[in-house]
Amino acid sequence: MPSVLGVFAHPDDESLLAGGVLARHAAGGARTAVVTATWSPGSARAAELAAALTVLGAGEPRLLGYRDARNASSAPGQDRWCDVDVDEAVARVVAHIRQFRPDVVVTHDALGQLTGHPDHRRTHQVAVLAVQAAGLGGLHPEAGEPWQASALYAATHPDSGIGGLGPLLSGVGKTLLSVPDDYATAVVDVTPWLDQKWAAISSHASQVQGERALPALLSRLDEPERARILATEYFTRLTPTPATAVQHSLTP
Repeated sequence: MPSVLGVFAHPDDESLLAGGVLARHAAGGARTAVVTATWSPGSARAAELAAALTVLGAGEPRLLGYRDARNASSAPGQDRWCDVDVDEAVARVVAHIRQFRPDVVVTHDALGQLTGHPDHRRTHQVAVLAVQAAGLGGLHPEAGEPWQASALYAATHPDSGIGGLGPLLSGVGKTLLSVPDDYATAVVDVTPWLDQKWAAISSHASQVQGERALPALLSRLDEPERARILATEYFTRLTPTPATAVQHSLTP
């Protein structure tokens, strides 16, 4: 089973968008890890992220430490992730790719998921560039020896896959951005890892206790409805790199 590196904007994105895939690959003996762009290493949300990654079997947090676009207390004194110089951001992610050497990288889609968060969109842009740059020795040589991941996937939500998420998000005034169904090139049933996924989401206690955050909205559902929402993960396979002899996939 291929190794997987997630590159996500905020603590809890990894659990909500790819928690099942991360748990499945870890259970299959693959190496898994997550790079998180925002929140400082000493914050409460960093501790929550560490707990979630332990549940998913994805190692220690790899926090870049930038500021959340919508939360000034996330990393006081640091640049907002959505404003940071692109070359700087790419170099930081390249270093993690070259150090971890994943077969597959997973990140946000170009829409920034259903709500279009600017940090999600910036993470997508940076991850696409970083996967390309990591394989080219002439770019960011200070970040380590080149490494070319064989696949890049964007977590996404197809039109027909929004399901129960629609009423949850629209009910608190959030937007709903989805992609055409044929954009979802990998549909993963993560039912066997659903308990782990929910435990990881629940590890982000500050979000579960909130009002409008998705973990809080999910926590107020009955278990069968929550399971219907979380049991399927959708991804679009992107092709930012040359074809190689080995092409890894998230699906069997």
